[in-house]
Amino acid sequence: MAGAALRVAGRQLSQHSGSGVPILLRQMFEPKSCTYTYLLGDRESREAILIDPVLETAPRDAQLVKELGLRLLYAGQWLLRSLLPGCQSVISRLSGAQADLHIEDGDSIHFGRFALETRASPGHTPGCVTFVLNDHSMAFTGDALLIRGCGRTDFQQGCAKTLYHSVHEKIFTLPGDCLIYPAHDYRGLTVSTVEEERTLNPRLTLSCEEFVKVMDNLNLPKPQQIDFAVPANMRCGIQTPPS
Repeated sequence: MAGAALRVAGRQLSQHSGSGVPILLRQMFEPKSCTYTYLLGDRESREAILIDPVLETAPRDAQLVKELGLRLLYAGQWLLRSLLPGCQSVISRLSGAQADLHIEDGDSIHFGRFALETRASPGHTPGCVTFVLNDHSMAFTGDALLIRGCGRTDFQQGCAKTLYHSVHEKIFTLPGDCLIYPAHDYRGLTVSTVEEERTLNPRLTLSCEEFVKVMDNLNLPKPQQIDFAVPANMRCGIQTPPS
């Protein structure tokens, strides 16, 4: 995969809720899969959540949580639950995967004075969700919407038509200045906005029919470690060693 220009773990960003209260947000990078992990926290209550964690970087993420004096409430991975007692694993019910807490479209996840709204955004997989901060200032789009791209739809029960409608109905309806934070980037880009992607995304500015044709003819190679990653995802990050 292409190297990313910004690979500094713990990149600190600043954002505010509608009440003007600053939220703690850290964007971290895992270079092998080009995955971004996001740590969000309430600076007063010290409650936090972790979005899109990677199994291999769980110790790094847990260490950062401890260094910042946070109490991690939720994360999408089982190992962090063992590293940080009190943390619950969370995943979409539609994924069919194991977790302490299953979420559905419209559910809210609260941490301190903040909340993330769950918006189902299937298409890459049936269980993909987008998390939107309660003031609509930022959205964590996972594998559905990437910066100038989108998740592939040729495996894991993907569907290009479903993904197109998910992005247009659940993400592009957010305010234009809403910040977009994806789960992956392969060019070193870190953040976009709804308006940028609505007008500049080369795939999702197409008609639905054109989008489906493009996605059906990408002819991408099989993702690395997919034979291990998919079964692990079904168990919220618990990997079964090869026999």
